Amino acid sequence: MTGLLASASALALGTLVSEDLACIAAGLLIARGDVGVAAGVAGCTAGILAGDVGLWAVGRFCGRAALGSRWLAGRIDGPRVRRFGEWLERNAGTAIVASRFLPGSRLPLYLSAGMLRMSAARFVWWASVATLLWTPAFVLLAAALGRAFAVRLPVLFGSGALVVLSVRSLANASTRQKIAARLTRWTRWEFWPMWLFYAPVAVHIARLAWRYGGIATVTAANPGIPDGGTVGESKAAILGSLPPDAVVPFALIGPGPAAARAGDLRRIVSERGWSLPIVLKPDVGQRGAGVRLVKSDEEAAEYLAHQDRPVIAQPYHRGPFEAGVFYFRIPCSAHGRVLSITDKHFPFITGDGESTIEKLIWRHPRCRLQAGTFLARHRDVVGRVLPRGERFQLAIAGNHAQGTVFRDGRHLLTPALERRIDEIARACPGFFVGRFDIRYTDIEAFKAGADIGIVELNGATAESTNIYDPDSSLVDAYRQLFAQWSLVFEIGAANRAGGAPVSSKRRLLGLVRAHLSAPVAYALSD
Repeated sequence: MTGLLASASALALGTLVSEDLACIAAGLLIARGDVGVAAGVAGCTAGILAGDVGLWAVGRFCGRAALGSRWLAGRIDGPRVRRFGEWLERNAGTAIVASRFLPGSRLPLYLSAGMLRMSAARFVWWASVATLLWTPAFVLLAAALGRAFAVRLPVLFGSGALVVLSVRSLANASTRQKIAARLTRWTRWEFWPMWLFYAPVAVHIARLAWRYGGIATVTAANPGIPDGGTVGESKAAILGSLPPDAVVPFALIGPGPAAARAGDLRRIVSERGWSLPIVLKPDVGQRGAGVRLVKSDEEAAEYLAHQDRPVIAQPYHRGPFEAGVFYFRIPCSAHGRVLSITDKHFPFITGDGESTIEKLIWRHPRCRLQAGTFLARHRDVVGRVLPRGERFQLAIAGNHAQGTVFRDGRHLLTPALERRIDEIARACPGFFVGRFDIRYTDIEAFKAGADIGIVELNGATAESTNIYDPDSSLVDAYRQLFAQWSLVFEIGAANRAGGAPVSSKRRLLGLVRAHLSAPVAYALSD
């Protein structure tokens, strides 16, 4: 135990001299067997966190005095400092976590956090999150590379410096745009990997599960939907339970030979008087994958040849607007409420008569952040030059992962709209909480509850997607998600107490495994 503490302490002190070299040294010592994994990781993590808190403390206790000096007072723009302080207060988590991955940004940011009097508890929390995401991975990577890391270390440093200089001085505009997009994604929490963003939410869900008798409680939130709509539910079955006048017409194309399915689709389109284009999407979907706008029988046949699972067909509702309306009703209550509305904005680029679609995507400050998705989706036309003024829509699926921009839509909520949504929801047997995805043509008619075309209804695990508004803070997003999940568990517990069945843990685990192991739906969303 004494040796373990000594090793960890030595590494912790080493991080105060050089974080990177201390982590590399820890990895090499682990690879040689001189230091245990726990001691190496813990020592570096503790030392780095202590150094971060030290920077905050320097800013906190010395920064104000420095700002008050005559020399700095004449060189710093007071309003600009205040604006930066307001921004940092709104985006503390994003800024601190991102700075851990952006060399050279931590010193000024952490000093500023202290100088602008960010609370110690808030800073330590986010600095801990950032340190835990970075340090163990870095140390274990060094350990995995072992001796090769040490032999190649000078080469790596030299190559790294050369790359930086090359990018800054020689790279073309396209390369700089791509690098900027990659870095910017880490500073925008809406683009963080799901495992990272949802880590605090998972802790909150675990606490709720403990309080309400297990995670399976959520499967009783919507007794009328299999497993409450947690995962793997049929979208067609849910749409079929809603009032037909509120739903965009749909048909389910079952599994079978591709040619027979294509024939069934042609027959349905003809019999129902639909016209092309139509939307095809998996009956059991995941984050908008596989939604495709088909404009010909040939495109439909191609889609069905690749997508062998049940598919929903719908005539394309031209909108041009779409909203996500999150609804809930406490059991035994006469009426439900709208928790939030997401105002969805579909991304587009505008031609200049000279640039290709690919160049326009990379040039767009927002679209470049999801360029990989757009370029893969439109790979057949990325080299096309758009005429000046021509608009090219990059997505039709109202899903954030597929490129749609989400805005808080509280300005759309009116008593009339809330009453209409409540009527629709109460007409769906056993539905209490979830999100309606709605297409509409006229904003005022939608606010009056008279222009509603539901394309999808998601159950217990649906998100209150207004959280992804680019102007929302990470704290606001977590506050919304915590409130949403608290409602889901509260409703599930009330239904369970009233006799609603819950799914077994084995069934839930099987559903999750099946969902995660299912092949990604054919074709990215249009």
